[in-house]
Amino acid sequence: MSEELPPGWEKRVSRSSGTSYYLNIYTKESQWDAPTKPAERASSNGPEKVQCSHLLVKHRDSRRPSSWRQDNITISKEEAMDLLVVYQEQIVNGEASFAELASKYSDCSSAKKGGDLGSFGRGAMQKPFEDAAFSLKVGGMSEPVWTDSGVHIILRTA
Repeated sequence: MSEELPPGWEKRVSRSSGTSYYLNIYTKESQWDAPTKPAERASSNGPEKVQCSHLLVKHRDSRRPSSWRQDNITISKEEAMDLLVVYQEQIVNGEASFAELASKYSDCSSAKKGGDLGSFGRGAMQKPFEDAAFSLKVGGMSEPVWTDSGVHIILRTA
């Protein structure tokens, strides 16, 4: 039976101690004690706009399962996630740059610009994407983010 957590919290396990802790997904602050109320969002004195690049992998259940790369996308959600994890590992390990992989493999038309989406404010993107983008520090890369479009990794550039 999984633990019911208030909105905005995730249960994680410490790599060093193996002990469970709780992460506020908005502020990235953690605590050892189980939360009893919804996570507070980051204070509103964050940036009004961010600039990000992303690499999108669509799947057959995406809102529009086609792209500049492929007319009819037939891979499953799991296969999309597997591909994205491989790309993320290549970036982290220095085997390829974010822009190189986005140019080759992103299912978004922003691939032509290395995944660059330009700057955008709140309300311009799907909520999970926006939340991840605004929570990143400049130069930070997200974990996989699911939206109706597919699964993304996001790199905040400004």
